[in-house]
Amino acid sequence: MAERGKPFQIFVTGTDTGVGKTQASCALLSLLADAGLRPQGFKPYESGCASLRAPADALALRAAAGSSLSVDEVCPHRFRLPVAPGVAASRLGREPDWDVTLAAWRRLRGGNAVVEGAGGLFVPLDSKHDVIDLIATLRLPVLLVARAGLGTLNHTALSLQALAARRVPVRAVLLSRGTSAKDVSERDNRRLLEARHGVPVLGPVPYLPDARRRHAAFRRALRPLLP
Repeated sequence: MAERGKPFQIFVTGTDTGVGKTQASCALLSLLADAGLRPQGFKPYESGCASLRAPADALALRAAAGSSLSVDEVCPHRFRLPVAPGVAASRLGREPDWDVTLAAWRRLRGGNAVVEGAGGLFVPLDSKHDVIDLIATLRLPVLLVARAGLGTLNHTALSLQALAARRVPVRAVLLSRGTSAKDVSERDNRRLLEARHGVPVLGPVPYLPDARRRHAAFRRALRPLLP
């Protein structure tokens, strides 16, 4: 839970791409909005944009928050190529301006906010900074979204160790199922992660093809984080 008198702010990152970061971010924002807390979503870097004027993840965050911010305010760095933002920028001969990112955050940091990263912790954002550098600079606690099944023990442990090395607090790990396939490792993963790393583990969020039902499942799993 957030400390009394302080805004609810969290950085949503993942052990990999495609693990459910945007769905988790939207669920948190909608819960905060439903509670009358007027949150803002911030997705400073987004690649793989079919339209630079309509970045899908950033617009999803804005809609979940019920926000009237402009696209540039929600997502200052947008790229068409579906690769790491720093790589996409390099191929264009550009360098994303770190100061633009920080200035965009300063306009939001006084209120309730959910910040979503791009991919995992060591995805390059420019020639000098990875996602983990942004987390450390913003000094936000983390929600780490991870796969529920086989492989998550290693991926999650490595991510938690990297965050601990930078003294980044982790509010929780959220396990999410990405497919309908059964995975026999899943029954032990939550217990082992909690026991070995001393961090709350939420979920697993079930795989549900229907978008509304999946959104509702993310909301149920993440409700304990709310103030």
